[in-house]
Amino acid sequence: MVAEPQFHRRSPQEYLDWEAAQDIKHEYLDGEVFAMTGGTIFHNLIALNLASTLKTFLRGKVYRVFMSDVKVQVSERGAYFYPDVMVSCDERDRPAVNLIQHPCLIVEVLSPTTEAFDRGAKFRRYRQLSTLQEYVLIDATQISVDRFRCLSETHWELQSFAAEETLELTSIDWQGAIALLYEDVIFEPNAASN
Repeated sequence: MVAEPQFHRRSPQEYLDWEAAQDIKHEYLDGEVFAMTGGTIFHNLIALNLASTLKTFLRGKVYRVFMSDVKVQVSERGAYFYPDVMVSCDERDRPAVNLIQHPCLIVEVLSPTTEAFDRGAKFRRYRQLSTLQEYVLIDATQISVDRFRCLSETHWELQSFAAEETLELTSIDWQGAIALLYEDVIFEPNAASN
């Protein structure tokens, strides 16, 4: 989740140098640095459910699965984000230590405070990644998943999924029940506020 921007504009290199010495994560967009706030238990469970499922499925293959502590670099000028789940199969990312540059799949778990940013400005930036094939948005307040699939450089297809459906990720040749993503997540009235 993104909090308030730190109002000192930085170059991409200044951001990288500065952030390496920080106790908390910060995202970077257009010279501004944004401190990351903690997520909810549901947010964490959803990301963990997907990441652990993908890790097991992709074991022994060229793909690597990353969670929210690994940042993605969109371009040399920035932006830098921390996706909730990310997969790369690109050999150029193999020696990476601090960030991924060539993901094929990015997943964000939505919250009411980040949804507009994740669907808007962040997705516009992610579309600059030439290797990105799919972008998945998973709602943490209700069972709802949107998958954007890249059909061409300028055309992305949206497909929405409900609880009883199966999510297919062609970028990694995986499919699984939407219910699997929400394992151990029990939505109750006013649960989002607890």
